[in-house]
Amino acid sequence: MAVVAHTMAVDAAEGGMMVTGLGGRAGAAGFEKTARNAAIWFSPDGYDPDKGVNGRRMAGDSFLRGWFRHAGVEEWLGVAHSPSSERAFRALAEMHRPGDAVRVERLENARAIAPVGTMFFSGPNFDAETWRRAIWGATAYSICGITHTISTKAVMEGAWHLRASPQAEWDAVICTSRAVKAALSTQLDMIDDFLANRFGSVMPPRAQMPIIPLGVECDAFNPDPKAGATLREELGIANADSVALVVARLSPHEKFDPLPVYLALQRAQAGTGRRLHLILYGDFADEYGRRIFLATAGEVMPDVTLHHLPHRDAERRLAALSAAEMFLFPIDNLQESFGIAPVEAMAAGLPVVASDWDGIRDTVDGDAGIRIPVIGARVEHVTGTGLLYQGGTDNYVQYLSQLSAVTAIDVAKMADAVRALMTQPDLRAKMGAAGRARARSLFDWSAVVPVMQDLFAELGAIRQRADPARHPPIPAARLPVAPSPALYFSSFPTRALPREMTYRWVGGALALARLWSLRDYATTRRVFETAGDVEAAAEALAALGEATAAGIAAVTGKTTIRTERCLLWLMKYGYAEESRP
Repeated sequence: MAVVAHTMAVDAAEGGMMVTGLGGRAGAAGFEKTARNAAIWFSPDGYDPDKGVNGRRMAGDSFLRGWFRHAGVEEWLGVAHSPSSERAFRALAEMHRPGDAVRVERLENARAIAPVGTMFFSGPNFDAETWRRAIWGATAYSICGITHTISTKAVMEGAWHLRASPQAEWDAVICTSRAVKAALSTQLDMIDDFLANRFGSVMPPRAQMPIIPLGVECDAFNPDPKAGATLREELGIANADSVALVVARLSPHEKFDPLPVYLALQRAQAGTGRRLHLILYGDFADEYGRRIFLATAGEVMPDVTLHHLPHRDAERRLAALSAAEMFLFPIDNLQESFGIAPVEAMAAGLPVVASDWDGIRDTVDGDAGIRIPVIGARVEHVTGTGLLYQGGTDNYVQYLSQLSAVTAIDVAKMADAVRALMTQPDLRAKMGAAGRARARSLFDWSAVVPVMQDLFAELGAIRQRADPARHPPIPAARLPVAPSPALYFSSFPTRALPREMTYRWVGGALALARLWSLRDYATTRRVFETAGDVEAAAEALAALGEATAAGIAAVTGKTTIRTERCLLWLMKYGYAEESRP
């Protein structure tokens, strides 16, 4: 069953995009807040740029800010692995929505998100979550992921794992662009064909794949003319000079090859009567990137002045956007799948010159900027490149670099586009205004979050129509990808612990607490049972002399299963033994 209500309808001719949803945006008002809520699968690594600036974390941080600002739900709900992640989520909720109701459930009991019916996962590879859900049945709740980079081996193999997992048609992978959806659909077709040929079966329905873009907070990018003028003065850029800006991770492997851009800018400036400056805003991935971006510029574009500004903070980035006349996003790399930077530039009122590439084709239309044609390799040119990466002979950087080398952006047309914006102030103003309006109407989180909520509600409606009997729970001990170790390795020990064993206290040469300290389980940050529970079981058995696990559990107040785990440890170190007739 296809969800079409949340797919961004695109005008192929102009690259236009229109949000539609359940009969239009107004149709969302009838859904209850609970149905439109989602439990956020939260780990700081996915949402905290302080752990390392990359597109995934920046997008995650932006999403959370947009969610807290625009979702309008009855409670802010998270699911987390650890108490530290729970505290971090609660702190974020309190920062953005002080005083609102907040609830965080542990992932080990994820079904406790009810009555909320959707878990939101900040990536496309949530097969592990479908297996976690399986012990309660696939209809327990929906899972919704979202794409970021889709070119890594982990993500491509993740599509295989997701398809082979107990995913359901009430789950979804949000595709951030038409190009991303086309890529994933192509791979899923190949996966389904392979599975059908191998096993001769009909494939189950796929997860939904709606097209919903990443969002921005447009207000954060309102230009600051004073900051822009100050930065121009700092860099020695005259008022009459033209400034082109790039905001990106500065890696020729993982973002774009700068040399074709430099060739285009050198051509663009010729005969304009204006001096052109290029500001590169961002950090270099490595010293190789620094050399390729900086050491080549003087020779390849001798008449264009290059400035590099390392990433400092949002204020510094806004100053760079405010100092520029145009924004460049000349991506020739598979690492990029959406490109939030051009949307931010449009929100700042800058016309955009970008490659006609992936999600950029959806974000930058002919009113807001100029897209430059890109010619890519045919299948036979790069099949070997893909096999070398998949097989582990080549690493990710080698894979991306080889593919970028055979991806050509039209240098002459890029030069023409930059020259047009340098020489036509009315064109710059017209495109800048159109871009600001487009960003605010389509890509501001105030527009994107309600569409995501429409999707959550519709996934719930699909799930509620499903027959739970056709999706029964899988016993936790028999999960195919994670069987109970005692079941999987049942042939390893001489025998398993009998259910009705009687234990006898023996005692030991070392005090139990001292042996526990010497063993030092605390270093692993995981213990099979707490020291206190082991001590309690030992004390109870010592007092009784002989007892069953149930008898000891009656004394300690712990479950029989936990008591038996403690007794196994006591037997391991000779404090207890089986009492034989």
